[in-house]
This record gives sequence, structure tokens and C-alpha cells, in this order.
Amino acid sequence: MIALLTSPEAWAALLTLTALEIVLGIDNVIFLSVIVSRIPAPRAKRARQIGLALALVFRIILLTLLVWLIGLTEPVFTASSLSFSWRDVILIGGGLFLIAKSTHEIHAEVDGVDEPDERSGGTSAFFWVIVQIIVVDMVFSLDSIITAIGMAQDLAIMIAAVVIACLIMYVSSGPVARFVAEHPTTKMLALAFLVLIGVALVADGFKFHIPRSYIYFAIAFSAAVEMFNVLARRNRRKASG
Repeated sequence: MIALLTSPEAWAALLTLTALEIVLGIDNVIFLSVIVSRIPAPRAKRARQIGLALALVFRIILLTLLVWLIGLTEPVFTASSLSFSWRDVILIGGGLFLIAKSTHEIHAEVDGVDEPDERSGGTSAFFWVIVQIIVVDMVFSLDSIITAIGMAQDLAIMIAAVVIACLIMYVSSGPVARFVAEHPTTKMLALAFLVLIGVALVADGFKFHIPRSYIYFAIAFSAAVEMFNVLARRNRRKASG
């Protein structure tokens, strides 16, 4: 451990891996912000805390199961000349879940109808939110940890990077969730991003990799445009007031 603390290579690996984990965690934060916006604020905060705590727990557990995790990339069956591993199956299933959930949320926003018990903060609604967070955490954790294994060889560096990334996700998730809840057009944009991310996960499962830089550039560009729209609406309200 002392050798790691005094090794420039270890610090470089930690900084690089932490940055990658934060970028990979953007998807998780977006989903978390959208899903908790449909329940009352006190329960939303608790659900967000539970969700990010679970994300951290899943990542650390997966890191301690490195041999099993690496085995997930080995082919388990073949269909139409394509071989699929358990990782592919999980990515496809998680991607389809994201697409279905986001599409359902978009329909609910367009129709202006809340799900039963959601705004009233019922226990069943809170439990359903936690279940969805667990499913998505598992999918995103898998991809995140496989990246960590490829980037670093030391378990302590991997765990440290994951913990730092999850803390940053926790700090940023509150403001992001509040912003999404207060601006309906931003929520619709976030849901569209989740559909895009779901399609990318399914494509990865079928061995068709969509560079994440394309997706993150689209998210950053659209978010910048939406920020200008929010500022323009705020200035118009001030001028008319």
C-alpha cells in the first residue's frame, strides 16, 4: 500500500480511471435524476441516496469477483453466426429496459398523467423506483468495472477510483435531479438521452460498438442548447414581470 502511495504510475492510473468512471457514471446520474423526479422530494432524496449507495456496493462487489467478471466476456452461445457472452446478454437486457422505461416516461409526460401513488409518495411507488435503480445500477456497474479491469491492475486503485467517482456522482446528482424536476423540457431531453443510451447498450450487446464520445458530445451539445433555452425563458419572465 505504501508503495502505491509513493508511485507516480499508481497516481496517474488512479486519476485516469477516476475520470473514466465519472464519465461512465453520467448515464447513471441521468437515469437516477429522471426516475426520482416522479416521487415527492423527501422520498426522492432518500431514493437517490439508496441508489448511489447501491451503485457503489455493486461496483465494489464486482471488483472483488474479478475472475468471475472476466469470465462474463467468454461466449456462452451462438446465434446467427454471432457469439454472445453473459455480458452481452446483460447489456442487451439492460438496454431494452432503458428504452422501454424511457419511452413509457415520455408517454406519461406527453399525456400529462402521473403513475398511481407516485405523487402521493406511496410505499409501492418508492419500492418500484428502488427496483428500477437496482436494475440500471447492475447494468452500468458491469460496464464500468470491466473498463476498470482493463485500465488498472491493482485492486486498491480500482476501488479508490470507484469510491471517488461515486462520491462525485452523489454530490452532482442532487442539483441535476432538482434541475430536471423544475424544467419539464430538460426532463424530456434527459429521457431522449436515455433512449439513446439504451440503443447504444443493445448495439454493444450485438457487437456493434457506438463510440461513447459521440453520445457524450450529443448530450453536451443538447444540454448547452437547453441551458440557453432555460436562461431565455427566465429572462422573458423577468422582463414581463
